[in-house]
Amino acid sequence: MITVKAKFGMLSVILLGINSIIGSGIFLLPGQAEGLIGPASILVFIFDMLLIISIALCYAEDATYFKANGGPYLYAKSAFGDFVGYEVGFSVWAISIIAWATMSTAFATALGAIFPVIQQPVWKAVTIFVLLGTLTLINISGVSLTKLVNNVVTIAKLVPLVLFVIVGLFFVNGAHFTPFVVTTTNFNSAFGSAAILIFYAFTGFEAIAIAAQEFHNPQRTIPLAIVVVLSVVALLYILIQVVSIGVLGSHLAGNPAPIQAGLEKMIGPVGKTIVAVGTLVSILGIATAQSFYLPRIGSSMADNGVMPKVVGYRNRRGVPAVAMLVSFVIAVPLAISGTFQTLAAISVVSRFAQYIPTILAVLVFRRRKMTPGGSRFRVPFGPVLPIVAVVVSLWLLSKASAFQLIMGLGCLVIAVPFYFLNRHFNHSKRVDQQD
Repeated sequence: MITVKAKFGMLSVILLGINSIIGSGIFLLPGQAEGLIGPASILVFIFDMLLIISIALCYAEDATYFKANGGPYLYAKSAFGDFVGYEVGFSVWAISIIAWATMSTAFATALGAIFPVIQQPVWKAVTIFVLLGTLTLINISGVSLTKLVNNVVTIAKLVPLVLFVIVGLFFVNGAHFTPFVVTTTNFNSAFGSAAILIFYAFTGFEAIAIAAQEFHNPQRTIPLAIVVVLSVVALLYILIQVVSIGVLGSHLAGNPAPIQAGLEKMIGPVGKTIVAVGTLVSILGIATAQSFYLPRIGSSMADNGVMPKVVGYRNRRGVPAVAMLVSFVIAVPLAISGTFQTLAAISVVSRFAQYIPTILAVLVFRRRKMTPGGSRFRVPFGPVLPIVAVVVSLWLLSKASAFQLIMGLGCLVIAVPFYFLNRHFNHSKRVDQQD
């Protein structure tokens, strides 16, 4: 058995979690949220914060029972059996690969705004290939290099956001917060649409649970890291929205680059440059984090016999190299074909394919009276938070369009024949071995 030689400590796990959440979303969404519901978008951020923290706490409790990679796949498999676990794992891996491809497309697009030659299809494709190829090689090289890149990029992406908040607090105009609710539709409809939109910016924390095997003392590290990461991100997001409204006022609604516009208004053209570079670093950062955890889902499924065994192969540095290469081969054509708009529409819906089973797994593990290892963390208030999290998640899904539901949950349908084909293959293999 290959042992991972280098692992993430607590600080590196926290930075990985922050890097996995903060991407292009927070640089783009404040203006869209303001356009839907006005300054009341602050309430939407608070609502989504409470929902995501409730979901994350369930991940934290589930993580105390497992040391291996897999996260939501492992929880669903242990709680509800192989089929549900396969459905969750397949969807997580598929969506992670698509999201990785999308971030590389976003990076090439953002870079093209600075160097117009990259807007040409050939050079855009070359940029995408080089980015994904470099991240693949970094990951295959081992955890140590990946950890270093992740830590540096995470700190770099936080600089423009923290600068925006600190400087912006001195430029806030209280008059920009009235009227508090501005919407052309009824409040419930506008709030639901804004909640789905903003929820996208909070997703990604599950990366911490997926790569458990790469951390020191994961059953203790993961619960604490999840709580710290979500607390930091939620506070930063709410402050960013408050400052964005306070500085830009009515000019925030629909603004495609609100943080960039806000910092430029505060400190001049240099502010615009800082945020432009920060946006690139942020996209690069989340692409780096995704490249770290996405092959761990495939290898975890292979380790449990529901993916071909070769997918679980780890090189001498303990990296799931084949799963990484498979992810790269699938991601490149997706990225070059340009699927950013489609992913933006389906990403939130698809996340609930893993969130809801993970939440319910908490109740199953408690009923079985499973003994945690390394940590005694439990979601507070008994079954209340898991039940509320499921109900609110279903309410949020009800606000999605039919197109979003079909595209977002389509992976669950696509996974079905692969599950039974793999099951048939494994059964035939066992029969041949017995003969």
